[in-house]
Amino acid sequence: MSNEENKTGLKKSTKVVLGVLLVVLIVGGFYGLKLYKVYMAPNVTGNEKYLYVRTGYNIDDVFKEIKLKDMLTDVGTFSEASGKMQLARSLKPGRYKLTKGMSNRSIINMLKSGNQDPVKLKFQNLRKKENFAGYLARNLEPDSLTFFNLLDSAALLEKYGFNKDNSYVMFIPNTYEMYWNITAPEFFDRMHTEYDKFWNADRKQKAASLNLTPIQVSILASIVDAEALYDKEMPIIAGLYLNRLNKGILLQADPTVIFANNDFTVKRVTNSLLSMQSKYNTYKYAGLPPGPIMMPSINAVDAVLNRDNNNYIYMCAKEDFSGYHNFAVTVQEHEKNARKYRDALNKRNIFK
Repeated sequence: MSNEENKTGLKKSTKVVLGVLLVVLIVGGFYGLKLYKVYMAPNVTGNEKYLYVRTGYNIDDVFKEIKLKDMLTDVGTFSEASGKMQLARSLKPGRYKLTKGMSNRSIINMLKSGNQDPVKLKFQNLRKKENFAGYLARNLEPDSLTFFNLLDSAALLEKYGFNKDNSYVMFIPNTYEMYWNITAPEFFDRMHTEYDKFWNADRKQKAASLNLTPIQVSILASIVDAEALYDKEMPIIAGLYLNRLNKGILLQADPTVIFANNDFTVKRVTNSLLSMQSKYNTYKYAGLPPGPIMMPSINAVDAVLNRDNNNYIYMCAKEDFSGYHNFAVTVQEHEKNARKYRDALNKRNIFK
């Protein structure tokens, strides 16, 4: 065979090889790009910060949620990746954070592992149990009725040492981290653990020195909290109410009357409100009410435990509407203070 024929044959072979390589590269590139789009390409729209997978959800429910809230750029590739990675077999409920740049693979691995973003619960100054139940339902998976029913469950509360009237004091206002899909009973267990931590030996000893139980301290703290606009007045107000308790004098705390009447728009406590027949009306019933009138803050509880040792028996809001109070030892002093405050209310046409 001549050199020319060899060269021609080599050229043809080279072209064939190059053609085959080109086809392989094109096919490989096509499938590589497809694999990239299905598994590795960013696929989060940023329209929603979290994907919530409710307890009992199946893979179809997740797809519906994703489509409804337009969470992904390409739902089709997510569906394909979910099938290949068998998400349906390992889907876990929870609250999952979606961030820009996340791929189908990273989302699916997160859902399979249950690597959810914890919720930060921060609650304080919630007036009634239904307010608390509503707040919890807005931040955790169980609905408000589930939480409220447990707050009113005599059997459950007895287990923790509370009853329907005083159960609210078990919840110490603070910031807590927990998973969104925590069950209501698990939430109560966690809160009781936090309650036991809060009522350490030091606080229990201080309560005992006042001849009060921790529950009674918290009930009184709820009244102090409702009375005091400023934390620095709390120990003074606590000392005053403890003086009245120890002397057997009616507490006559206006916030308890407002609570008993269930009208929190009241700016002036009138005789018609004072006539309310309720154990929470401390103008009619001696001692502490059967439960708190709001969720007491930690500052208020500690204010009772570290109350100011004063001789005050009476208090009245200052006539300048600053939120501070005038305190008095004698009824004569108190009547002067009360008259100034009544006159100030009349000048502002505040009669209820």
